[in-house]
Amino acid sequence: MNEEQAVDVLAFDDGMSVDKAKDSKRTAKRLLNYLLKQQYKLLIVLIATVLACLFTLAAPLVIAELINTLLASITTHQFVDWQQMGRLTMWLTFLYLLSASFNYVQQYIMSSVSQTLSLTLRGELNQKMAKLPLSYFDQHQKGALMSRFTNDLERVADVLQNGLLQLMSAVVTIMAALVLMFWIEPLLMIIAVATILLGMIVAASIANKSQARYRRNQQALAELNGLIEEFFTGSQLIKAFNQQEYAIEKVKKANDELYEASRRAQLMTNAVTPLIRLLNQLGYVVMAVISAIFVLNGRLSLGLVQAFFQYVNQVSEPVTETAYILNTLQAAVASAERVFEVLDEAEEMPEAANSQQIDHAQGAVCFEHVSFGYPNGGKLMTDVTITVNAGEKVAIVGPTGAGKTTLVNLLMRFYELDSGRITIDNVDITQMSREYLHELLGMVLQDTWLFGGTIGDNIAYGRQNVSEQEIIAAAQAARADHFIRTLPDGYQTILNDETTNISQGQRQLLSIARAILADPLILILDEATSSVDTRTEQEVQQAMARLMENRTSFVIAHRLSTIIDADLILVVNEGAIVEQGTHEQLLAQKGFYAELYNSQFALASA
Repeated sequence: MNEEQAVDVLAFDDGMSVDKAKDSKRTAKRLLNYLLKQQYKLLIVLIATVLACLFTLAAPLVIAELINTLLASITTHQFVDWQQMGRLTMWLTFLYLLSASFNYVQQYIMSSVSQTLSLTLRGELNQKMAKLPLSYFDQHQKGALMSRFTNDLERVADVLQNGLLQLMSAVVTIMAALVLMFWIEPLLMIIAVATILLGMIVAASIANKSQARYRRNQQALAELNGLIEEFFTGSQLIKAFNQQEYAIEKVKKANDELYEASRRAQLMTNAVTPLIRLLNQLGYVVMAVISAIFVLNGRLSLGLVQAFFQYVNQVSEPVTETAYILNTLQAAVASAERVFEVLDEAEEMPEAANSQQIDHAQGAVCFEHVSFGYPNGGKLMTDVTITVNAGEKVAIVGPTGAGKTTLVNLLMRFYELDSGRITIDNVDITQMSREYLHELLGMVLQDTWLFGGTIGDNIAYGRQNVSEQEIIAAAQAARADHFIRTLPDGYQTILNDETTNISQGQRQLLSIARAILADPLILILDEATSSVDTRTEQEVQQAMARLMENRTSFVIAHRLSTIIDADLILVVNEGAIVEQGTHEQLLAQKGFYAELYNSQFALASA
């Protein structure tokens, strides 16, 4: 083991800590099953790997013959047999060309194997995401899910492409080289193996002791990065409150801690280098002395001695790499396990065997003793009963977290009920296909979602084969046509990935136009005008009033002044319908709604 390899062993502990799978055996077996779907490719890779290693290991023997041929001509004072030298040189070149060719074949095919595996898993993940219930996405961070699509799959592909090949090459090289070393001289092989193993034991021992120091180094680095990001993000407030000196001092303290942690960690790494070098040098001295004695007494030729030392190097490097490769494979298994965890998640409730559709749909909605809660949380809805006649405008009000959005999410069947049922025109929504149900419903969310594309395409999202005139008509109804025409490319304006080239209010108008164009039977508005100015809000309210004519509508609102004309107001608090009626009826009750309305009126007057 040379000094660079020894440093690599320790440096591996300095990087990201290797993730460990919860059930490595089961995950590795499952990953292997995916790989075996490409068993013929893997067989070619294995054959190419074996041949590439054997041709590489054959080269030192040809070099040995070259040296011996040249040495024989010198010691016997004869002319050099250039014909023999030429043949051996050609053989050596041929062996290197064959080795390089088979190395290319194994790399090329293994790349195909790893990328095909990645493509397969990414495709399965994509299909799985479409079948997962919305509750799954509520309980998992978007960044973590994206990481499984990208980082975890890339790690699996990269490790399989490089790590698996290196492991196969290392095993073949070590086994074949040890056989050749034993064939050349068993005693020298024992000394070489003992030297390599001793170096590995010393490096591993120091690496184990240094892990705590490297963990502290990584922790200090993370703390410093966190502080820097925090202070950069809040630089305006730091200056506003004259906290520059405090921020500088805090970063300086974290920087000093990182310096000390790094110094202690690097001290351990630097200590192992001269020790490993000393062990290697002692081993080489012993092998050189014994080799010289064997050459002098005719037991070994000088050519075989150089071949033996080449094999020593070819064994020591794979032996050192094997520990690193096994760790990277372990990380790949952990990444694969995270992917499999998503694939194993419970999917949405299956569609009804014989899904129903509504003849002459009107839009009457009933919640009958509905209860709902997350699996690991408390009840969000308890025994909710609502009757909404076709064409009515229903407003849902209540404090933050009361369950207003949950109510309409249940109607959209984004969540499955714990008990009770929801019907549209007396047909249970669980007896409809989700596709048909969502055709009946249109939704405008408080948080708008637009994709990178033209404004026209975003308005037409969800409707196929729609004409330009229909898109413009929907935009006009949503009061979006004017601002669209002021843009350089009008309806062909491309929205960037984060849609930052239009304002939040304009994004809201586009989402409203999208709902208008969809022309749903039942309309759901979740704070649809929360991000538009007062004048625009009035225009949108007028457009919405026309849109909601003869159409069942559910309007979630915080500003109670916008829903006083609703046919039915549902007052939600702590997952229950605490009051319901018209605006006048609820004010007359002088209950929870009246308190909410009067508090908002008082704030507006102030």
